[in-house]
Amino acid sequence: MAVTIEKLENNEVKLNIEVESAVSSFEYDKACKKLAQRVNVPGFRQGKAPKNILEKYVGIAAIQREVLDSILPTIFENAIEENKFELVSAPSLESFEFAEDKSLKAVAKFELKPEVKLEAYKGLEIEVEEYKNAEDAMDKEMQHLADRFAELKDITDRKSINTDLVNIDFDGYVDGEEIKGGAAKNYVLDLAHSNFIPGFAEQLVDHEIGEEFKINVKFPEEYHDEKLKGKDAEFNIKLNAIKEKVLPELNDELAKKVNPKFETMDSLKADIQTFLDNTAKAENEKRVAVKIFDTLLEKTNIDIQDAMINREIQALMGEFRQRVNMQGGNYDEMLEREGHEKVYAQMREEAVSRIKTSLIVGKIAQEEKITVTSEDIQGKIGELASIYRTTSEEIVSEIQKNVNLLHSINQQVITEKVTKLLIDNAKVNYKNN
Repeated sequence: MAVTIEKLENNEVKLNIEVESAVSSFEYDKACKKLAQRVNVPGFRQGKAPKNILEKYVGIAAIQREVLDSILPTIFENAIEENKFELVSAPSLESFEFAEDKSLKAVAKFELKPEVKLEAYKGLEIEVEEYKNAEDAMDKEMQHLADRFAELKDITDRKSINTDLVNIDFDGYVDGEEIKGGAAKNYVLDLAHSNFIPGFAEQLVDHEIGEEFKINVKFPEEYHDEKLKGKDAEFNIKLNAIKEKVLPELNDELAKKVNPKFETMDSLKADIQTFLDNTAKAENEKRVAVKIFDTLLEKTNIDIQDAMINREIQALMGEFRQRVNMQGGNYDEMLEREGHEKVYAQMREEAVSRIKTSLIVGKIAQEEKITVTSEDIQGKIGELASIYRTTSEEIVSEIQKNVNLLHSINQQVITEKVTKLLIDNAKVNYKNN
């Protein structure tokens, strides 16, 4: 058996394979026996059909394919191991030819990871804008807490005000046609925290229970529904009920309601302050990490093949389509509106950035001998279970169904470890806004 390796452009390697007739003939006979066990040849018991009959029944091409499936994986594996190739896609068989004496010639191609020549990645000196919690951050947290535990009091002796919750029936029209999904009965709307069209909640102020009236609004120009963006709309409203928020006192009793572990409001505030501090710390680490990787991306020149970029673009487009659809938009209409070339250019830029970042992370992990332990995997599974409000057992079950999920978890762990190493070894200068 002879295997010669030829390095091509675009990080490709070609394997020219020659298998002598003694080996390929042996594999051919073995393939015939295996196929005879799997197919029913009329007039013969299972596995007993002669080779010449089997060749006519299933076709010589099918037997040859069985031979290739038997021989090539080991040849590929040996070539990869001996040459320490790092592949980014499965080997592909370009051509093959069986001679009369059953000897085999085949040509296969591998697509390799682009070479990464790292510049210095430790001791990077970077400057980032420091994130600081707003001076009134604690006050806002206390306000959110009070809103959460507010009691609702039925109001019957006054008109609605802008801090009330109102129960309404409504239906809307644009150009005289009913808006799809633009009607509801007994809908409760918080007038102080409305996410409706701008101007909608404001026009529900100063109305009495039982009152029926009309309001006029304009859909935003960036509204997700193409048919409605920028359009004037009219809504028929009926006010069914008014409720007033009665905010609780910010005292020790409220702290215990939030969680029995808090004996006093001061202990609850200390916990909230810890949360705010950790949030600021996490945001600053994120900013530092982004700046570090931006710096490395600028310093590192990697020759990435188009095939690799195109695969990543397809993945990004799939994610983008899913996001648009989940938000109620139409992907094809959005693509037409934004322009195919513009969207493709943006996707290509992001694809290149993603690939380069992944390759840099992999190279640093290799240089620093960073590995993933079973404890790392268990910890990440626990994190995912918490994020998705499920159990670790459910996550493990999903991993068993989809091996790519385990690969994704491994990548997350490696990326987090590399990012921490880079942050710990960077010289960070914070500048104030």
